[in-house]
Amino acid sequence: MSSEISTERSDSLQPWQLFTLAGLIGATVVVFLSRGQSPAAIILLSCAVFAAAYIGAQALRTVLPLVGPPPEEAPEVLGDRARAALEREKTLVLRSIKELEFDRGMGKVSEKDFGEMSARLRTRAARLMRQLDAGSSYREQIEKEVEKRLATSNPKSQNPNPKSKLVMNRATGGKPSEGTPA
Repeated sequence: MSSEISTERSDSLQPWQLFTLAGLIGATVVVFLSRGQSPAAIILLSCAVFAAAYIGAQALRTVLPLVGPPPEEAPEVLGDRARAALEREKTLVLRSIKELEFDRGMGKVSEKDFGEMSARLRTRAARLMRQLDAGSSYREQIEKEVEKRLATSNPKSQNPNPKSKLVMNRATGGKPSEGTPA
């Protein structure tokens, strides 16, 4: 795997590396300070230092999501079955809203009940529509990722034509090609 394709990584010190380093330094200090002790005691003390470093790393891992900024979340990609289920549920909710309005017009439902049920159904329909809009297809997500990687991999050799975009070409069997669709 080349460095162009691999995911981006940070060159800074990660928290788990800090705790591992602290454990190693702590174990080294324990070994030097406990001269004349039995090897079993030195090993036990070193294991205690490593256990403390591990507990510290896990505590940090637990606390960071609570106090740090939220991680960037990729949009949820909906599969065909999930999308179909959401579409079906949306259709049923919209149909229920129409039936509720019809029943109110016929006098079968009081205004108070209509207001409560209508608000619940409309909230549910809006949530379903947001879920459907947020769930992009795999192809769209792949195209965005390819464009992002092409833009960051060779900034010096970018195409001089700004209108040229990466296009999934059906003539080439769905493989990406440079240019605009004809």
